[in-house]
Amino acid sequence: MSRRRIGFWYRLAAVIAKPPLIVLFKRDWRGMENIPAEGGFLTAVNHNSYLDPLLYAHFQYNTGRVPRFLAKAALFKPFFVGAVMRGTGQIPVVRATTDAAAAYRAAVEAVNKGECVAFYPEGTLTRDPDQWPMAGKTGIARVALLTKAPVIPVAQWGGNEFLPPYAKKPSWLPRKTHRVLVGPPVDLTDWYGKEPTAEVLREVTAHIMGDVKQLLAEVRGVPAPPGLYDPRTAARKERESE
Repeated sequence: MSRRRIGFWYRLAAVIAKPPLIVLFKRDWRGMENIPAEGGFLTAVNHNSYLDPLLYAHFQYNTGRVPRFLAKAALFKPFFVGAVMRGTGQIPVVRATTDAAAAYRAAVEAVNKGECVAFYPEGTLTRDPDQWPMAGKTGIARVALLTKAPVIPVAQWGGNEFLPPYAKKPSWLPRKTHRVLVGPPVDLTDWYGKEPTAEVLREVTAHIMGDVKQLLAEVRGVPAPPGLYDPRTAARKERESE
C-alpha cells in the first residue's frame, strides 16, 4: 500500500499555518507512535473548537502521514481556500443529499490506496455542556467495516481554551497548550463480517467514541462521565420537563 505524498499544496498550507500556530500554542503531543507508518487508516478525533482542523492537521503533518478530512462542500468554493482544499486532497461533503454517499466512497477509496482519512464523528462542535465527545454519526463505522483498516482514536484539547465552542472572540492570554493523545487502534473484530445494519453501525460508532472519550479523560486529568451525550435525547428530555 502506498502512502500519500505531502506534496506542494500541503507544504504551502504548512508554511502559511504553522508559524502562527507555533506562536499561539505550546504543544503536548503524545502517542505519535500509534499513527501507522504505512498503509491506509482512519483517525477518529473529538471536536470542540473551530480551530481543531488546523491544530490537528499540524499535529498529523508532523507525523509524516498527512490526513484527508471530510469537509463541508462550501469550503471548496472560495478561490484560494478551495484550491488548497482540493490540492491537499480534502473530501467535500454535501450534507443531507445523495452526494454525501460519494464522500464515503471517496473515503473508502483513499483508505484502500493507503492514505489516512480523518473523521470528526460528531459531525459538528460538541454540544456537551462539559465539552466531552457526543454520540457520533455512523459514517466512520461504514468506512471502517468496509475497509477493515485500523481506526486510530485521538483526543485533543486546547483549541477550545483559545476559541471556545461558538465563541466569537479568542482568549489570547495566557498562551494555551494544544494537547493531543493518540491511542492504539480500536478493536472492531467483534463486528467484522456482520451485516452493516443501522444497529451495528451505531454500536461500532459508540465503541469508537468511547475510546476517544477515555483518551480525552486522560488528557484532561478527570474521570469521564458515563455514556455519550446525545443532543437529540437531551432536547427531548428538556421538552418533556417543560
